[in-house]
Amino acid sequence: MNQLRVTGSAETTTVAGEGVAAFVPLPLPPVAPSLELNEAMREQIRAAEEGLRRLELAGEMVPSLDWFIYGFVRKEAVLSSQIEGTQATLVDLLNFEARGSHEAPENADIREVCNSLEALDHARDQLRRPDGLPLSMRLLNEAHARLMQGARGADKLPGEIRRSQNWIGGTRPGNATFVPAPPHRLDGLLSDFEKYLHADDDELPPLVRAGLLHVQFETIHPYLDGNGRIGRLLVMLLLEDWGLLAAPLLYLSLFFKRHRGEYYRRLAAVRTDGDWEGWTSFFLEAVATIAGEAVSTARDLFALVSRDRARVLTTPGSTVIAARLFEMLPQHPVITIGSAVTLLETTRPTATKAVTALVHAGVLAETSGKKRDRSFGYAAYLDLLKVGTGLER
Repeated sequence: MNQLRVTGSAETTTVAGEGVAAFVPLPLPPVAPSLELNEAMREQIRAAEEGLRRLELAGEMVPSLDWFIYGFVRKEAVLSSQIEGTQATLVDLLNFEARGSHEAPENADIREVCNSLEALDHARDQLRRPDGLPLSMRLLNEAHARLMQGARGADKLPGEIRRSQNWIGGTRPGNATFVPAPPHRLDGLLSDFEKYLHADDDELPPLVRAGLLHVQFETIHPYLDGNGRIGRLLVMLLLEDWGLLAAPLLYLSLFFKRHRGEYYRRLAAVRTDGDWEGWTSFFLEAVATIAGEAVSTARDLFALVSRDRARVLTTPGSTVIAARLFEMLPQHPVITIGSAVTLLETTRPTATKAVTALVHAGVLAETSGKKRDRSFGYAAYLDLLKVGTGLER
């Protein structure tokens, strides 16, 4: 990497009477010099692309791709939120969903994760519809509105580009770790961002471009809150919109959570040292690593379901309705009697009988410790799916 590469400029701005240097990035792609893809990095590109192809194949080989989409997007939403300090686990989210409440969760951490899911669902729905929005700042703004709705930070302009100066780290802009561009520069920066988003004359591989766009979005920091989660959501949307994955199966935030310190250092090094190469190598390693792990998880989940299906069908006392409920567990790995009634569209006694049969088969286990309103989890399935989603000490 050329240490002399300039990636932006400092612009002095005044906040509460204090002068600070805000960073205004240059448009993508990197120039003077251009991004250097040496042979080692090209090998990383090949490994990452192959990882995505294998993940795509894993999704095609199972009876229901929805199994994995359900679990993997929830895993990504939980992990991306945890990076920002949210104290909710995947099991917390699934327990909430099992209660079948249409009310917003009272727990603020769960609310943030649910909002992340709603933001992704809305964006994907728009991209799939013939009359929907393309991948654009307008779409990201709509996703941001859903991300922040009713959550902490709901007073920080949900769905709107910031109109005041923000900063990262520190108690004020004067002692911040990083100060993004002033508000009056955002229109031009985001216009350039969108141009590169849709550039069809860029010779860089799509995976590399996705990584560059993530950094640029985080550097611009267009919202008062939620930039990190929307920036990681952007990567998921790019991979699907550009045909690198047919579904959001890559929970990339697991890698960023594991290597959180390096994640932030790599982002910062682009701004301070022009080290686009270091970031790109890190990003490609993340894609290849998590794609490989997701393939293994998908394979293990499918094998587990196949084994347990045979167990359910051969367990004395098992019923047809118990077998039906079992087939729903990959998309409802935590259930209650009430949710089983809804899923099976049957009576409470019949649903209770089906749940009891799956407990006797060793598939479900009671998890709530209550005598009433009990919860039951598909424990072995959850153990595979929840890897990495626990809270750090």
